[in-house]
Amino acid sequence: MTRTDPIDVPRPDAQLHFGVFFQGVNHWTIWSDPASGSQIDPASFVQVARTAERGLFDAFFLGEGLRLREVDGLIHELDVAGRPDAITQLAALAAVTDRIGLVSTSNTTFNEPADLARRLSGLDLLSAGRAGWNVVTTDNAWTGANFRRGGYLDHTDRYRRAEEFLTLARAIWDGWEGGAVAGTAAAPTWSVPGAVHQVRHQGTQFDVELAPTLPRSAQGHPVIFQAGDSGEGRDFAARNADVIFSAHGNDFDDALDFADDIRRRLRAVGRPDDDLRILPGTEIIIGATEEEAQEKKQWIRLQQVTPATALGIAGLLWGIDLSDRDADGPLPKEDPVVAENDGSFGARRIADPRKVVAEWREKAEAGGWSLRETVIALGPQRGHVGTPSGLADKFARFVRHGAVDGFNVTPYLIPDGLDDIVDLLIPELQERGVYRTEYSGTTLREHLGLREPLTHRSAPGRRQAG
Repeated sequence: MTRTDPIDVPRPDAQLHFGVFFQGVNHWTIWSDPASGSQIDPASFVQVARTAERGLFDAFFLGEGLRLREVDGLIHELDVAGRPDAITQLAALAAVTDRIGLVSTSNTTFNEPADLARRLSGLDLLSAGRAGWNVVTTDNAWTGANFRRGGYLDHTDRYRRAEEFLTLARAIWDGWEGGAVAGTAAAPTWSVPGAVHQVRHQGTQFDVELAPTLPRSAQGHPVIFQAGDSGEGRDFAARNADVIFSAHGNDFDDALDFADDIRRRLRAVGRPDDDLRILPGTEIIIGATEEEAQEKKQWIRLQQVTPATALGIAGLLWGIDLSDRDADGPLPKEDPVVAENDGSFGARRIADPRKVVAEWREKAEAGGWSLRETVIALGPQRGHVGTPSGLADKFARFVRHGAVDGFNVTPYLIPDGLDDIVDLLIPELQERGVYRTEYSGTTLREHLGLREPLTHRSAPGRRQAG
């Protein structure tokens, strides 16, 4: 097909973008190896952010943790946990970095727009236009219980609230006109008269009247990220986001199908089909040879899926406590216990455990696998593995054919997990002309090559949410 033809390249000048996702939670970030550092020491955050900036990454990205993961009411102690508040952490990083974008995951279900919009605007100003907001939602009772709200929202209302929330946040950010602040000491007033506007909004979720307290940043608005993969989530991103994360970054054809779908949705809402950056999450494992890379991958998987972790994952599938079993022994002989998922689990139950268990048993028997080997072989197949040269060729193909715009990289080790990427892979990408050799701008919006904020493309000046 022409989309894979190395000569007929649709985007010959496309540049690959990298973000780094400091997860701070779950077993994919190895905590139990002597080479691993602290997941919560500020020095770890600083080292990862500075390494990413040395590698000319677009953004440093933090997740959100509103409640520790639990299984049947007990803290899931096998996972790394303890995420600090993202905006607080990113504000600290703004002082020790110069260019890299700073992206906060912040929930629209358990925040209020006037407060969150102001805090994000503060981060954007303090970082000179480097802030981003990963807009997330939740409807589960498990998280809601920490807010005395229980589930709080029906599933169908998650994106309705999120869209109204985001519309209102943008109105608050646009409450100050561009150029509202005096540019010289000779100006008669600090702000231009009439340049600050009241924001009034009455909707199904919010009733707000306020005067915004902060002027616009150098990039106008924080950059909007979104990670929903359902049809509803993709539509939300097409209407609202600047960047979309996805799980469609390992296989070329799957990634291209996702990208084509997003572009169709963009055109359907009247946006250019290059208006949204697509950055799948991924893990990158590098070796000097292909054989070394594969050996390294196997070592990493054994570190990530320890015997206890394998038993914990299998226990969720079977619906029973397997902690006293042998992870290097056979799969459990018992049939799985099918339980209703009422939203109270931090780690989700499997929708159809009988079907999955039957598949596991069939493949484990054929492969001669232990329980742990089965969990590794049939669990999520994450990331890209290879030599610096081979990966550079692979990524060049992905970005030049429009399958991705880049990747949001999850290091398997903290704080040194980016070193191989920055020192070995990026020079190969630069040699192929698919990666920058210096930052060309100062804001996150400039790094990503984005157009101006969506609300600035019609009429300037006063913005209202509705």
